[in-house]
Amino acid sequence: MTANRNELRSVVKERELKHTPEKVWRALTQAPLMEDWLMKTDFKPEVGHRFDLEADWGKVSCEVLTVEPHERLSYTWAAHGLESVVTWTLTETAAGTHLKMEQSGFGPDQDRAYHGARAGWEQFLDKLEKVVADLDEEDVL
Repeated sequence: MTANRNELRSVVKERELKHTPEKVWRALTQAPLMEDWLMKTDFKPEVGHRFDLEADWGKVSCEVLTVEPHERLSYTWAAHGLESVVTWTLTETAAGTHLKMEQSGFGPDQDRAYHGARAGWEQFLDKLEKVVADLDEEDVL
């Protein structure tokens, strides 16, 4: 079966976290915490805010698209020819939070970026889980 040459792909990762959506949201939206699990950043959870994510390998240029506190966050992700959107969806569960991350916009000629993102997000989410676990409930804003 041949893929449509114009078909865009997405990387989707989901986790069940034993923490409240408020606690997970804090790790997703506070720059000092984001630096602990993602990259150095000047992020602010404000629609239209432009920010960068910086790593040893380079910079990602981003813009906040959606902010629905404790439920949904999305931002553009532009780096190395990739123009994509990262969307975080938090759903409260009896045990804590179902977290879904989707990075959409990988073109058929972007296999390297697509496979790199699949591996990279697993590592970022592992670190995110540790950051969230280390937060005190009292510190949640």
